[in-house]
Amino acid sequence: MSESLFDQASERLADAIAHVHISEDAIERLKSPKASLQVSIPVRMDNGTLKVFQGYRVRYNDLRGPTKGGIRFHPKVNMDEVTSLAFWMTFKCAAVNLPFGGAKGGVAVDPKQLSKFELERLSRGYIDAIADFMGADVDIPAPDVQTNATIMGWMVDEYSTIQRKLCPAAITGKPLTMGGSIGREAATGLGAFFAIETLMPLLKMERSQTTVAVQGFGNVGAAIAEAMSKAGYRVVAVSDSKGGIYSKKGLDIPSIVHYKNSTRSFQAVYCQDSVCNIVEHDTLSNEELLELDVDILVPAALENQITEHNAHKIRAKYILEIANGPVTPAADKILERRGIMVFPDILINAGGVTVSYFEWVQNRSGFYWTLEEVNDRLKQSMVTETLRIWEVAQQKQISMRTAAYVHALTRLSDAIDAKGTRSYYAQ
Repeated sequence: MSESLFDQASERLADAIAHVHISEDAIERLKSPKASLQVSIPVRMDNGTLKVFQGYRVRYNDLRGPTKGGIRFHPKVNMDEVTSLAFWMTFKCAAVNLPFGGAKGGVAVDPKQLSKFELERLSRGYIDAIADFMGADVDIPAPDVQTNATIMGWMVDEYSTIQRKLCPAAITGKPLTMGGSIGREAATGLGAFFAIETLMPLLKMERSQTTVAVQGFGNVGAAIAEAMSKAGYRVVAVSDSKGGIYSKKGLDIPSIVHYKNSTRSFQAVYCQDSVCNIVEHDTLSNEELLELDVDILVPAALENQITEHNAHKIRAKYILEIANGPVTPAADKILERRGIMVFPDILINAGGVTVSYFEWVQNRSGFYWTLEEVNDRLKQSMVTETLRIWEVAQQKQISMRTAAYVHALTRLSDAIDAKGTRSYYAQ
């Protein structure tokens, strides 16, 4: 029987516990989610038929504050996946010192097969089903895989209708006109960029001499690829769900982003104003992209991309996890033996939830920040926590992933211990 995704996620906790002293109470509280909900969502399709979709929401731990986590629409969404993602969110929020616990949600659906009207009905139906399970002081959803600001707008509108009052702080990642934060859409990629920029001097690397491959060219993958390209890194390969493009000389990422946004096509191009020409490049699969000989590999797609089956083929020096859980625990051990350093998802992709926190704060105060203020606060957070986790890794001689979990676990343990532990009551 294959190991579940949550079993894999729990291995991270076990690895960290060996390097930090925490109470038995803390260990016990972190083994299981606080609450899990599975719902059926009936949707009237455009042709008049009725389809019922399965939805999920898990609130893993709320000892540091209301739970926070995205909603994904994907055919393979299930309770195991959502629980694992909520677990990771718990540690991510603690790792970057946000006053949130972890949550996650999703619906098992291929949104590309739905009309816009059907997608709206599904989005509103999901919120109608979980409305008693969420709220600005309880659990705050946000966008995730194949959901976006428009969908969050439908959802917060539905929640406000149910509550009979405006509730902008109940959901983040909304359109700006509905209380969204400027800078939220690019936050995950930009946060990852701030983290790698912090690490580059520590790794004694130069931008112009550093090659990069990015697997996954959605909003986040495109954002990190464009940021690194503009900063002088040589991005030699990128891919979407259908495959990848590669050029040893480097790709013009802003042109590729512009071309994809304009035509919905994915090509290696160079653009001057509105004129784009296809340039010489090789095509490759997502699997082949992972195995390229580059300095930095950025998995920005889905979980379980690097496993024990392909970890021995990875040739990158460093792996920057922007997707959630792209490297399995078994692959981690192989990569560590081979001297390949992995910078973990709970640090690297924390920019999104950090700016979601900023949006929540702005919604509750009714005072909104400029893009410069948002990005400055994001940079300060990512730089501070990246350096702290690096110091933990160096002091304890452990991997960056284990160091990130140790750092987060210390904060979570303090929150649990503050309510009293066995040793306290035994005195």
